[in-house]
Amino acid sequence: MLNEFAWWGFRYHREGVHLPNLPLQLCDVTLWMAVLGCLTLWPVIVEFAYFAGIAGAGMALLTPDLYWPWPSYPAVYFFAAHGGIVIAVVVLVFGGVVPLRRGAVWRAFGILLAYAALLGVFDGLTGANYMYLCRKPKGASALDVFGPWPLYLAGGAAAGLALFWLLWLPARPSAGNKPARAPAAT
Repeated sequence: MLNEFAWWGFRYHREGVHLPNLPLQLCDVTLWMAVLGCLTLWPVIVEFAYFAGIAGAGMALLTPDLYWPWPSYPAVYFFAAHGGIVIAVVVLVFGGVVPLRRGAVWRAFGILLAYAALLGVFDGLTGANYMYLCRKPKGASALDVFGPWPLYLAGGAAAGLALFWLLWLPARPSAGNKPARAPAAT
């Protein structure tokens, strides 16, 4: 959370605040859902942060798109933010703090689709391109295998759902994960 606030200060001091740099990317949302999940332990928030966070931030860690060279602050921020998402949700889910419940894949995917729909309207009204909903990245990306716009949106959504199901396998209740701890009495 502190890393994110420091990043906003750094970035907005240098670039100013404008449509393309608002914190609306999926990793921005999953970072805050991971923080909120750690603070509240609400299962639906942890579920969304787990699936979208590992799928999104995990992919970002595997294929980083750095605008600044290593070891600049923006490059360090990138790995700290994305790594922090993955670490937080792994600890919450596999540490038995907030195990995933049955139906978690569908709840998380539904939230993701709802967010993408809202963001798509925002992108359409403003000309922004969050989550690459209006056009693919300039460089080569995994979306290239799904064809041109709008076909790549359906292909990307299907691939995302498949990834969510793969992430469900080691975390599902029957996989031997510990039950959630009862909240402390207040």
